[in-house]
Amino acid sequence: MRVLVVEDEPDLARAIARGLRREGMAVDIANDGDAALDKGLVHDYDAVVLDRDLPRLHGDDVCRALIDSGCDARILMLTASGAVNDRVAGLELGADDYLAKPFEFVELVARLRALGRRSPARVPPVLRRSGIELDPARRSVTRDGAAVDLTPKEFAVLQVLLEAEGRVVSSEELLEKAWDENADPFTNVVRVSMMTLRRSLGQPAVIDTVIGVGYRL
Repeated sequence: MRVLVVEDEPDLARAIARGLRREGMAVDIANDGDAALDKGLVHDYDAVVLDRDLPRLHGDDVCRALIDSGCDARILMLTASGAVNDRVAGLELGADDYLAKPFEFVELVARLRALGRRSPARVPPVLRRSGIELDPARRSVTRDGAAVDLTPKEFAVLQVLLEAEGRVVSSEELLEKAWDENADPFTNVVRVSMMTLRRSLGQPAVIDTVIGVGYRL
């Protein structure tokens, strides 16, 4: 998943981002409403963790603008208030889920994964293809029943390939879905990650390179 974390407390935003990256997610951060809207309209996020009380542009306005723009990202709103009327107000704006602060990080991760399964192209809880089985919730990968040890980035790349269900995935799409906004599109990070992923998965090779187009599993 690629996630935008919108939180005006920088330390909290960085802590959330670090935790989500450890879960294999690509994460960008915005510390105010204007920056959130700018990033949300440019990048193809799977989910937005949106603090409701934001400077410059209120979280409610960000939520409304993203939905009006046709953005497909699922929106999980955060707020310091757990009052029922606040939860109802957030959901009525079009948010997909709501979590009151303080929250347990494991619950945030579980909610984000649940939202990912409700994306426009519905993703099954466990992905299987060519003898490979990937379980995002358990962070586990097996090949023909044997455990495969992957780095977080290899895991993210493999998940994108499995979700494509045999479709060719371009390097640009992999960068958009498995890396954050700091990735340099002119580097060879995708090629290098693909090389290490192939090595980790072992033989026979299951990832094809479609010259000039991308990769397919």
